[in-house]
Amino acid sequence: MKKEVVVVGVVATLATVTATVVLVRRWRRSSESRWRRTQRILRTLASQCATPLSKLEQIAEELVVDMKSGLSYSDGRSKLPMIISYVDSLPTGYEGGIYYGLNLSGTEFRASRIQLGGKTARIVNQESITIPIPPHLSVQSSHQEVFDYIAMEVGTFFSTSNENFPALTQGQNKKLGFTYSFPVDEDTTSLESGIKWKKFSINDPEGKAMVDDMNKALETHGVNMQVSAMVDETVGNLVGDRCYNTEVVAAVTLAMGTNAAYIEQKSAVSKWNDPSTTSAEMVIDVEWGSFNSSNLPLTKEFDVCLDAKSSNPGEQIFEKLISGMYLGEIVRLVLLKMAKETALFGDAVPPKLSNPYVLRSPDMAAMHQDTSEGREVVGEKLKEIFEITVSTPMVREVVADVCDIVVERAARLAGAGIVSILKKLNRTDATQKSVVTVEGGLYQHYRLFRNYLHSCVWEMLGSSENVVIENSNGGSGIGAVFLAVSNSRPIQESTPPSS
Repeated sequence: MKKEVVVVGVVATLATVTATVVLVRRWRRSSESRWRRTQRILRTLASQCATPLSKLEQIAEELVVDMKSGLSYSDGRSKLPMIISYVDSLPTGYEGGIYYGLNLSGTEFRASRIQLGGKTARIVNQESITIPIPPHLSVQSSHQEVFDYIAMEVGTFFSTSNENFPALTQGQNKKLGFTYSFPVDEDTTSLESGIKWKKFSINDPEGKAMVDDMNKALETHGVNMQVSAMVDETVGNLVGDRCYNTEVVAAVTLAMGTNAAYIEQKSAVSKWNDPSTTSAEMVIDVEWGSFNSSNLPLTKEFDVCLDAKSSNPGEQIFEKLISGMYLGEIVRLVLLKMAKETALFGDAVPPKLSNPYVLRSPDMAAMHQDTSEGREVVGEKLKEIFEITVSTPMVREVVADVCDIVVERAARLAGAGIVSILKKLNRTDATQKSVVTVEGGLYQHYRLFRNYLHSCVWEMLGSSENVVIENSNGGSGIGAVFLAVSNSRPIQESTPPSS
């Protein structure tokens, strides 16, 4: 009897062990299958987002064609608006005096004043203040009410004196440069809720009305200033950068939104003719975010989905591929697919992974550029943003790989955009030095984005030493001040001394 009990016990033990081995094998096979599916999604994403040189050259050529068309027609034939800025007087670096500027974004404005000391001193003193626009004005008010608020605050700031700046007094009637930037924001309430802002030219009826309304507000509040120019912030950056370097030919913004501006020959702008101006050049606001092409490497599952659910479906396609507003969202959509189809983060899909626009580009950059052993920063960000408390080094590596694919595509497309402007200006050869300045967090703070952009430009141009891409000096609202410089300086200040 005892022998039978022992035999039964042994058989039961063997059955348990066998079942455990079978379960382990099944789990391993399931885990391996899930991992293979994850890798397939990653490979498909990389293939669909690929930007080989041949594709980039096609995109650059299409951009050039659209730029030329946009300079010829104002009836929507071109995908690029090519807005005439009416800025045809650029700083030389010899200017002196005190100048004033105003930069308006979606929820705040920045007032600045600088003292220039000519070619040797450049900026002698500089002072700025950033003031939020009250939410009740942003949502419920007309732009005139917003301008009244801005005029009141600007008047207070500029009427204060200190050891560097005298107070603005009666009878001075200084020129005020005005720049604006309104990137599309998909998940916050901003001025777009109550006031319908859009890009315009200062000589369009709407542009003239905006300038008149701002000047009316300044006059009403006793501020002895007049807006001399009102342009997109990228145009202002270009004007400011020219004060530092007369070889600057274009300026690019790569931040939450994106845009480009460059200096064009007036003879090439056939849609505009003004014999009253004698300058041979004009700054053009490209608005390249609106570019679209069948050659753009769009993914149906992620990019097309993002566009369809955005606040402006079918519009700003180039911007949705390269600007900081959307990069994190594309990464989130990819990770959500992996979580659902391959259980990348466990059997249950993390709820916060379904929240649109929860992943911001600075957090994405931190994960992408994490060089720690085991990608600890990626793990911390997954926990902080998506409440994913457990992740293996292999999972974190996948997250970093997704970021890399999305950012490499964005940076190389931006690089192709820069090359297109140089092509339009016939400055891709090695005989002319051309400086392109770039402003915005994607370029200035996202090292891998910047590296991919540079390598793309050098790949397309053959490492031309005469093409220089560098940080902008005109950002953070300072470009607005240089607009006032270009519209205010006496002739003797703007003309370099004779040799």
